[in-house]
Amino acid sequence: MTTADPASGTSSSPATGPDAVSAPLGPSPAPPVVIAAGLTKRYGPVVAVDALDLEIPRGEVFGLIGANGAGKTTTIKMLITLVPPSAGSARIADHDVTRESATVRRVIGYVPQLVSADGSLTGIENLRLSARLYHLPGREIERRIRDLLTFMGLGEAMHRLVRTYSGGMVRRLEIAQAMLHEPEVLFLDEPTVGLDPTARTAVWEHLDRLRAERGTTIIVTTHYLTEAEVLCDRVAIMHHGRIIALDTPVALAASVGPGATLDDVFRLLVGADIETGGGLRDVARARRTARRLG
Repeated sequence: MTTADPASGTSSSPATGPDAVSAPLGPSPAPPVVIAAGLTKRYGPVVAVDALDLEIPRGEVFGLIGANGAGKTTTIKMLITLVPPSAGSARIADHDVTRESATVRRVIGYVPQLVSADGSLTGIENLRLSARLYHLPGREIERRIRDLLTFMGLGEAMHRLVRTYSGGMVRRLEIAQAMLHEPEVLFLDEPTVGLDPTARTAVWEHLDRLRAERGTTIIVTTHYLTEAEVLCDRVAIMHHGRIIALDTPVALAASVGPGATLDDVFRLLVGADIETGGGLRDVARARRTARRLG
């Protein structure tokens, strides 16, 4: 099976044969916007993330998949400066997450799994509140808010109370909140948990537009392997705090055999379905999110 190359963050097989020398090189890969080297998080004797090496190029949609407790949320929290690493380093848009945490927070957006929008406010009021938190200049913020709400398919609902929104609309509003300051990297932790298939597809479509039209790098954790197959350019499978496989969804599935899926890859590598694992806190969090998204 193809596995991650810690030095480059990519996976490949060496070219062989006479055509290897004369084959065209193709376009140069985009420079990495996220770099982690030996990134580690320990909680006492427990190693939640174990010496993770990773590079994510600008403009990529990158997925972290794994069972609850695999280390993906802890990895995200270190990258967005919420949790300090125990060892190793990471850089976002060439800024160190430990030494330049305030700058890192200005170049990233984050949508947590738990619902963060205020249901007692309208959609446009939620974004105005976010604008104040980001200290965005007032002269241009109204135009940006309205443009972003329209971009996310919420233009006609911007003056409605968020408590009247569907679950998919709430998630799209939260993505708009996270994009308001025009971050270079958008982090999404289980963005479609609790959503029905139609709402989930709508969120995917808007995320794909963000990357295509705005060049946003998107890093997403998900339990839905179909979501990773549809949305992500590359996925990393995490297990016990380590990346055990990294490649495109198509390449990972092909490494198992014809007709295989990411579910098959996950079962082969981890020995279980992705839904297994996790404790009471994980289950309670997912259920609270699902209830609030309706």
